[in-house]
Amino acid sequence: MRYDVDVLVVGGGIVGLSTAYALTRAQPGVQVAVLEKEQALAAHQTGRNSGVIHSGVYYRPGSLKARYATGGAAEMVEFCREQGIPHEVTGKLIVATSAEELPRLAALAERGRANGIPVAELDAAGIAGYEPEVRGVAGLHVGTTGICDFPAVARRYAELAGEKGAVLHTGTELRAVARRADGVTVQTSTGEVRCGVLVNCAGLHGDRVARLAGDDPGVRIVPFRGEYYELAEHRRSLVRGLVYPVPDPAFPFLGVHLTRGVHGDVHVGPNAVPALAREGYDWRTVRLRDLAGTAAFPGTWRIVRRHWRYELGELHRSLSRKAFTAAVQRLLPAVTAGDLVPAAAGVRAQAVARDGSLLDDFAFAGFDPDDPASARRAVHVLNAPSPAATASLPIGREVARRALAALEAGGGAPGRDAAGPGR
Repeated sequence: MRYDVDVLVVGGGIVGLSTAYALTRAQPGVQVAVLEKEQALAAHQTGRNSGVIHSGVYYRPGSLKARYATGGAAEMVEFCREQGIPHEVTGKLIVATSAEELPRLAALAERGRANGIPVAELDAAGIAGYEPEVRGVAGLHVGTTGICDFPAVARRYAELAGEKGAVLHTGTELRAVARRADGVTVQTSTGEVRCGVLVNCAGLHGDRVARLAGDDPGVRIVPFRGEYYELAEHRRSLVRGLVYPVPDPAFPFLGVHLTRGVHGDVHVGPNAVPALAREGYDWRTVRLRDLAGTAAFPGTWRIVRRHWRYELGELHRSLSRKAFTAAVQRLLPAVTAGDLVPAAAGVRAQAVARDGSLLDDFAFAGFDPDDPASARRAVHVLNAPSPAATASLPIGREVARRALAALEAGGGAPGRDAAGPGR
């Protein structure tokens, strides 16, 4: 098979674009193309988060999340500085609002230090020194947390990859994949593409793309919508920086928090409710295919049985601004319902196993250079929710490493045609 490109990346979010950027740096001359079904890049998870550069304090020591977030945070700050992208190292507070949360707060401090993160323990007066309007019985200050404009980061990855020859095709949807021993043929909404290796960075549709490529991902993406408010402009002074509650370790969400963005806005949220579509950014958006797939998956009902009390609370806060306000007031007593202005929601692409467990770490599948028996010609990013934006540079390098090894294992590029999608 003659290839149009060596490596075809599916997905124009921050992970797919970081992968394209890493590929063009790792092996000069490799031909890379990116397919994105939307007309714009970074339209989903990348463009709908609170813009926090996470320090890595939450993640299990030794996990990919811990390794990639701690290193990735420093890299992200340096990348933003070099490229002139708005950013700031603000630090953040994690605040316990009751004595019952103190053991979890102490465990979090221990975990942060195990990950090499400087963590300062605070009493109530220490909290007030950073955030005069925030109330708590104890807290942690994490100095390495920051904020940036992640859509701008993603666009810059695309520009830098493009300068090295990568081609980006927006408005181009993947339709079918035919994988052979000598290459991969992809049918898109604009034509056919032949490549040596397919890289799946499709986020909310990552499990579907894996199945199209002939691989069983072993997980299903179950979408959770995170709903945000913003503080009204005249009330933004209530919050100086970033303020988080002590998270529930049984659930992979951080709880309603307060984050001042690089443009001065203050996000409040998110909650975490089941989305009725993979791109379901409000209750009115329902996709029967998505809903049926979620309902038919055994892991969904095991999540419900395990976490139904937690989810009832999330649903209540989704449907009641009064309940949402009450959750915020635990941290910020001065806030009122009138201070909260609805903001854009996001949907988290959460990979769930058949037993109902939510994957807690980044997960890859397909070709693995450390496993000679792994499937050839495709690399899949199966789970890359937060802190994937923070960790996008090391994630991109890891995916690029796998993709280039897969290309080499397949015999390299036997020759290329000049045409691409829609030729």
